[in-house]
Amino acid sequence: MKITDTSDLWWKTAVIYCLDVETFLDSNGDGVGDLQGLSQRIDYLAQLGVTCLWLMPFYPTPDRDDGYDVSDFYGIDPRLGNHGDLVEVIRTARDRGMRVIVDLVINHTSDRHPWFVSALRSVDSPYRDYYVWRSDAPPKGQKNAVFPGQANGIWGKDEKSGQWYQHSFYEHQPDLNLANPRVRDEIAKIIGFWLQLGISGFRVDAVPFLLEIPEGVDIPEPHDMLRDIRRFLQRRSSEAILLGEVNLPYETQVEYFGGENGDELTMQFDFVGMQALYLSFARQDPAPLIAALRDRPVLGPEVQWANFLRNHDELTLDKLSDAERQEVFEAFAPDERQRVFGRGITRRLPPMLGGDPRRIRMAYSLLFTLPGTPVLFYGEEIGMGENAEISGREAVRTPMQWSASRNGGFSDAAPRRLTAKPPSDGYAPEHVNVAAQLVDPDSLLYFVRALTSRYRISPELGWGTFEVVDQPADSLLVHSLTADVGRVIALHNFAEVPVTTTFRVADEPDGTTLLDLLEPSHIPLGPDGAVELEVAAYGYRWLRVSRPGDGRVV
Repeated sequence: MKITDTSDLWWKTAVIYCLDVETFLDSNGDGVGDLQGLSQRIDYLAQLGVTCLWLMPFYPTPDRDDGYDVSDFYGIDPRLGNHGDLVEVIRTARDRGMRVIVDLVINHTSDRHPWFVSALRSVDSPYRDYYVWRSDAPPKGQKNAVFPGQANGIWGKDEKSGQWYQHSFYEHQPDLNLANPRVRDEIAKIIGFWLQLGISGFRVDAVPFLLEIPEGVDIPEPHDMLRDIRRFLQRRSSEAILLGEVNLPYETQVEYFGGENGDELTMQFDFVGMQALYLSFARQDPAPLIAALRDRPVLGPEVQWANFLRNHDELTLDKLSDAERQEVFEAFAPDERQRVFGRGITRRLPPMLGGDPRRIRMAYSLLFTLPGTPVLFYGEEIGMGENAEISGREAVRTPMQWSASRNGGFSDAAPRRLTAKPPSDGYAPEHVNVAAQLVDPDSLLYFVRALTSRYRISPELGWGTFEVVDQPADSLLVHSLTADVGRVIALHNFAEVPVTTTFRVADEPDGTTLLDLLEPSHIPLGPDGAVELEVAAYGYRWLRVSRPGDGRVV
């Protein structure tokens, strides 16, 4: 399939940027970010090179789980604005070439959702079967796999009826019964509603939990539910996507794409590759990442991996062995308080890498050259750190740092009224902020802009077939991505010392050179396509194979 034949698959070469409206920019001085504030920063995101905004939950909520406890799937939390404000965000983004996707949280609701409130009133409520119930007491000692130590099992008791409701997450988040056709109809209405307002798809929360069928319910093929959602989505909007959170082994993730048919999730986050990457960072050895990338299933042209270095949750390491996880803990979270649930790290990337600009830039260079679509978490482009004074996953969900002024330019409110406090250490707003980096050509912000720019003009990176390039240096990952429009070779040095390597670019015509996409230079190929290069400590190179007569100058 040629790239020119699939130009509607916009997400194959997108730059996705995840943000929480609540912590992005406060426009009215109440200490809470809002949609009007986001509208004021759309131009900033466009200049950064973002082509897709992913908005974390903005629905009405008791806010006991950062908005993932939804009390109205059709509403907007009044603290953040209203539907008109969201439409303005979508319109403004569209005008600048950006699409908007939003979180779809359909595994559970808040216990204050009107459906659950009605379900608790009577076992005869029409909404009782919207949730999962059992009459017998659950087994003793049952643990909660999602929030070990913070949630008590997965069953909560309804004292009025004596029955128990399932909650895979917190007790205040009762699970929806997706085996109920009426619940699936409600989900279709929710999807249709937000598509009608102009969004371009959904990041689907906790997908594996959606397909866990309650005991005693006979559904031959749970994945049919996911296929139904995808079919409905594409009937309403041919461009819309489902970006799924599926933290499972690769072989199982393939099932969530829909196997060879590719008729379920459009994209999935690569949790396995991300965890292998941090193990490689800890060892200063690309071998774990190379092994993961080679194990990655080859996908069809209409589905895609989403790559990320950080997100809004803990940095989960659950797919590593106990010994490997301990290696990463010792390297990047030596303080027990920086760890959570026994499996994750509550830190952002720059502090984990000791603030070393070489390592930080190499990491983002790698993110943009891995096969798939890059996803940025807000503040990554300026090197924000976490607030170590905030416990758990909330440590990385601090306000965006726009300037060195009070509250980092996020809000005019008194500091005590802020939705969260910025860090007060070396990553505080006076040290890390957008305003300072906008006027500094050597800043991380300028560097990430350069990466997004080069990525956007290099469709090989989003579309190309991945291959590890054989070469002798153990500390180097050299890989290529080849598509019908050309080939890009990327080199990344995981070690703190420079390294020289040699490799071959075979089967190319005489006069072929390697065009450096990040520096103004050409590298001629030697006999039989031989190349010898030095890569700096924690260095990186993006090299396009430029054949004679190739009209592409970058």
